[in-house]
Amino acid sequence: MSDGWEQAAFKARVDDVLRRFVAEEADEFARVDPLLEPVAGQLEAAVGEGKRLRAAFCYWGWRAAGQPDSDALVRAAASMELVHAAAVVHDDLIDDSPLRHGRPTAHVALRAAAEGRPGADATGRSLAMLVGDLLMALAGQLFAASGLPAAYLARARPLWTVMARELIAGECLEILRTGAGPDTAASLKVIRYKTAKYTVEQPLLIGGALAGAGARLREGYSAYGLPLGEAFQLRDDLLGLFGDPRRTGKANADDVRGNRPTALLAETWRLAGEADRTRLRALLGRRGPDAGALDAVREVMRRLKAPDRVEAMVDARVEEALDALRAWGAPSHATRVLTRLARSATDRPA
Repeated sequence: MSDGWEQAAFKARVDDVLRRFVAEEADEFARVDPLLEPVAGQLEAAVGEGKRLRAAFCYWGWRAAGQPDSDALVRAAASMELVHAAAVVHDDLIDDSPLRHGRPTAHVALRAAAEGRPGADATGRSLAMLVGDLLMALAGQLFAASGLPAAYLARARPLWTVMARELIAGECLEILRTGAGPDTAASLKVIRYKTAKYTVEQPLLIGGALAGAGARLREGYSAYGLPLGEAFQLRDDLLGLFGDPRRTGKANADDVRGNRPTALLAETWRLAGEADRTRLRALLGRRGPDAGALDAVREVMRRLKAPDRVEAMVDARVEEALDALRAWGAPSHATRVLTRLARSATDRPA
């Protein structure tokens, strides 16, 4: 890139920080007792994959405020990926998802580790819950030990409470909305709190707080981050049902099986007549839907053009984010990179 910043090179820096830090913590954990080795293995597996977008947004929250590149800042930014890893482990557990990045999710892998013992399924789920808890604690530790001055860290620390509160509120809303009457506005609220805020807005704000960003810049971060975070999750919902599991690494039956409150399902329901709604009632929430049931749901969605409407939501939110970015008056190199990040976050292949 002409601005001297390569996303792949940044990802490699974050990967190195995470690999070293989590490996050390996993070794300390397993040293307590050899019985803990499968759990320690899941700590490392949880951070083994990822585009590191959250770390990138935190980094550019710092850089857009006029601060230079910093290895300490990269370590602080990497803590955002541990927050994400914790959220993913908990989310997969709540949704009973079998796959993530093409591999068994933590609760499935840990169930296998407990095979042959009474209550292996409950054991796996309990262990996965604790893996997620430990990952969140490690996120705070990595942030605090990043090497940034204590005064910088103190400016950002209150935002961690906000990020955790909003993330958990969104997860709770999704649980409480699951199986309820489909509603697009309610689904978009779930998206905003469960994903959009901790994926883009809060990492930007935390990076900005570390850098001492002023109120106008922080407002710009939110104006860019919220719609972009929503676009990211809307794209994820489309890929969840219409993407190729070999490329997405996730099972594409999860949203249908769980009858989750996605905007895609809500828009389908809103557009459906009584005959299609009757058909959807028979298909949504079915335990272990087969390929025929998934194809039937996709057929209804395509015929009603619900995926097209969600695509339009994605496009509108990306443009809203980019309009906000142009209004900041941020340094030109930051504008270029954040524009590219907005595209890479939402232009993901199926």
